[in-house]
Amino acid sequence: MKNKIRITLICFFFFVISVFAQSQKPYVILISLDGFRWDYLNRGLSPNLEFIRQNGVSALSLRPSFPSKTFPNHQSIITGMYIENHGIIANTFRDEFSNELYRMGDTSAVRNSRWYLGEAFWETAERNGITTASYFWPGSEMNLSYRRPTYYENYEHNRPYEKRVEGVVNWLTIPIEKRPRFITLYFDDTDTQGHRYGTDSPEVNMAIKRVDGMLGLLFTKLDEIKMRDSVNIIVVSDHGMTDISDERVINIENLLKGFNCKFYDSGPLMTVDAPKEKFEEVYQLLKKSENHFKVYKKSEMPEYFHYKNHPFIGELLLVADMGWSLISNRRSEYDSKGNHGYDNNHLDMHGIFLAIGPNFKSGYRTGTVWNIDIYPLLCKIFNISPRSNIDGKAERIEFLLK
Repeated sequence: MKNKIRITLICFFFFVISVFAQSQKPYVILISLDGFRWDYLNRGLSPNLEFIRQNGVSALSLRPSFPSKTFPNHQSIITGMYIENHGIIANTFRDEFSNELYRMGDTSAVRNSRWYLGEAFWETAERNGITTASYFWPGSEMNLSYRRPTYYENYEHNRPYEKRVEGVVNWLTIPIEKRPRFITLYFDDTDTQGHRYGTDSPEVNMAIKRVDGMLGLLFTKLDEIKMRDSVNIIVVSDHGMTDISDERVINIENLLKGFNCKFYDSGPLMTVDAPKEKFEEVYQLLKKSENHFKVYKKSEMPEYFHYKNHPFIGELLLVADMGWSLISNRRSEYDSKGNHGYDNNHLDMHGIFLAIGPNFKSGYRTGTVWNIDIYPLLCKIFNISPRSNIDGKAERIEFLLK
């Protein structure tokens, strides 16, 4: 009997210690507003984001990684790695060795862990005893359970935004010993409307209001469960947006008639697969034809792009000037009014970074920060060690913390 009591007391003691340790861990909600360009904040349409800017920390802009595309940059944010290193080199790309295709609209491919070379923050956190959750984020649905957050939702593009916010808040009401401390949340609206209608359209302005309203709803819900002062909220975007038109289109296939080349992707970045015996001739012809685009051999890609050290990156790369579109005959028209994927150093491609909460300074503004530094910043907040192979650096961003 005494032994049973002793064992019960010991178990209770360790339970109390576990609950206490869990209660000391911070809360972070990382919110992605897809395609929310850095200067959308200045339109006077986002009072909740403005509240964070005035009362928390904010950067002039958030510099994406190259190419400034959605899936690659969500991975750079969550892994702290350049795109060439974490492996998601484009929204769509092919493994030339196995002929397998990664495509962001292909659920099977998106969930296949073989493509993801970086360690997402939720993996790092879970290894350190921190429970995590994701209400949508590229890579969060991987087919290996130990590489996923404890709680996650399979992506559903048309899932109502209010339901997403409600889901996040419900996770925060789970008993404390099982409650997630790190949560991601994703909204696509500004990206979707920017592509369809262009950056200065009424539709984009309405999208800014809608996603800002969801932030306001989150604030209200956190107030209701008395957790608003306990949660760090970080708001980012994966890239910006720029206007394009069918008058700024270059048909690369027409330039290379008779060379039997293959053309992958279109828009800001194109890969040309030329026959080996014609490679140099194709390269020289494209060099002579450079007008509103640049052509590079893979080995010659500028170092500042950090986009050549991955086996799936093609051997001949074309980078369009801002606002210009590269196409092949398979895509002879360009219907979108806005696009991204261009030079990540150009301000039009930059997104936002704002944060508020108990771990962040108040009323602090800084210049441009890099998206690869968000992962080590999260590690600082949770007081855990980052992976040693990341490209991000805490010293470029940790001054935003108290």
